[in-house]
Amino acid sequence: MSEKKSILIIDDEAGLRDLMTRLFQDAGYVTASAPDGAAGLRMAREGSYDLVVLDMSLPKMSGLEVLAGIKEDLPDLAVIMVTAYGSTQTAIEALRLGAYDFIAKPFDLDELQLTAERALEQRRVIDENRFLREELKHKYGFDNIIGATPEVQKAYVLAAQVANTNATVLIMGETGTGKEYLARTIHYQSPRASGPFIKVNCAALPESLLESELFGHEKGAFTHAITRHIGRFESAHKGTIFLDEIGEVPLTVQTKLLRVLQEKQFERVGGSETLNIDVRVIAATNKDLQKAMKEKEFREDLFYRLNVMALNLPPLRHRKEDLDLFAGHFLKFFAQEMGRKANRFADDALDALYAHDWPGNIRELQNAIERSVILCNGEVIRREHLMLSPSQTPPASVASEAMDTSGLAANAPLRDLENWHIRRVLEASAWNQSAASLVLGIDRKTLRNKIKEFHIEKPEF
Repeated sequence: MSEKKSILIIDDEAGLRDLMTRLFQDAGYVTASAPDGAAGLRMAREGSYDLVVLDMSLPKMSGLEVLAGIKEDLPDLAVIMVTAYGSTQTAIEALRLGAYDFIAKPFDLDELQLTAERALEQRRVIDENRFLREELKHKYGFDNIIGATPEVQKAYVLAAQVANTNATVLIMGETGTGKEYLARTIHYQSPRASGPFIKVNCAALPESLLESELFGHEKGAFTHAITRHIGRFESAHKGTIFLDEIGEVPLTVQTKLLRVLQEKQFERVGGSETLNIDVRVIAATNKDLQKAMKEKEFREDLFYRLNVMALNLPPLRHRKEDLDLFAGHFLKFFAQEMGRKANRFADDALDALYAHDWPGNIRELQNAIERSVILCNGEVIRREHLMLSPSQTPPASVASEAMDTSGLAANAPLRDLENWHIRRVLEASAWNQSAASLVLGIDRKTLRNKIKEFHIEKPEF
């Protein structure tokens, strides 16, 4: 059961104070009260409250003075002001100082309770967002980045140094080397961490859509522009925009990108209003931009604007000494996530890891370890669990049990055979749908549909 919310009532009218106290206590809240402004401010500072209901007219200190004192020390504490009828100007001043809302006397008790509930919900959202930001800051911390090779260490040191600045960063490396993870780490360790992190995969959008996606468009800008569209740069205001695969941006859009980097200004497609933005740009590419410039496919002036701080992430085949670190990290993570026993690699599995070229880099390694944890029923990951060869089949420990048809009549209908086989695969895979779909050669969505179609249920034991 969640902890009860606490409300501090500051009002010099004893009858009204008692009435509000009973209202909130009946609604399940813990309450405390003060008869004047000085006592109320002291209690707010010394206690731990989720909401303050504060009368505007108080002895010893005015309500506005108490509000200012609360907001100075406890800026996130929600405050509802109770004002005399017609004190509009004073109420506006209270909102300017940070009050959540105000209620004019005489007020309806249901209205007060509803306003209090909304204020507490806003406080919950603020607390939750702060927690999530702290979690992201911890997750994307430089101490969490894995890598022992000198080139990787150099990239991480430079990234840590540039994180606290607004400098544009260009991250270079093959697909799967961790460019997006490094970009997010720079963002969440920067002063912009509370702002948005907006990712754009420039290679995934055709030229006709990329400009509109980046800069937005006005209603009627083109045939299907039935409403105004806010672009990614506008959405990233006060935060970071991550332009992945920047080398795939066509020359026509590169010109507008250059202006944004130089002047921090742009217009939406089909619009005339010039918009000013405060955005940090982190770009990434797996393309040789120097070669692209020589071939007139990438603007030199844009390259030099992006290349303020260049970070290079080498491919996994050039950092084999990091294999043990990554493999151990992914094994621990997936074993905990799936509740599996796997906790170490057999020698043949380690030999296979070191012999593989890893064209997909860290992302491919992560997928291989996840797959091995799914297929391993014991504590030791073996070579066959990794399935690094495209033609490799699932381990016999799973596949042989799944293919045993001794329990089915030879003339059984195909539908019955399918039903029976799916049940056997699920049983052999300990009812792990990821492992079962791998053995069956179908995706998880198809498997879930089949489970529903055949009314297959996992035994309670």
